[in-house]
Amino acid sequence: MAVKKLLHTRMRVNDLERSVRFYEQALGLRCARRHTSPRGAQLAFLVTPNSEEEIELCQLPAGAAPVQVQPDLMHLAFEVDDLAAYAAELPAKGLALSDGPTRTGSGSLIAFLDAPEGYEVELIQRAK
Repeated sequence: MAVKKLLHTRMRVNDLERSVRFYEQALGLRCARRHTSPRGAQLAFLVTPNSEEEIELCQLPAGAAPVQVQPDLMHLAFEVDDLAAYAAELPAKGLALSDGPTRTGSGSLIAFLDAPEGYEVELIQRAK
């Protein structure tokens, strides 16, 4: 039997408030709901425009080992209409691209933004 659909992707974070603020301010995501898991973790579910899947941010209770994301372990990718315009708005938010923009073999433009804990966010402007 096959699965029906992807519901969410979980990412552990050290500071839930800082991470929620980053994804809201840098990407325009919206925190749809929050709750505490049966194991005591604080959870926040973020929604992305035009997507059904959510991003679950999870901060474990005090005493848990801190998150240390290995370089190039994973990333989230988001489509943008105009990468240059997006990048131009970042300094006002205290942010900057960490890599790019770079044109790919398909003609798309990609760039990266560093999220808290070292997670990467890829921004893609598809070729027209």
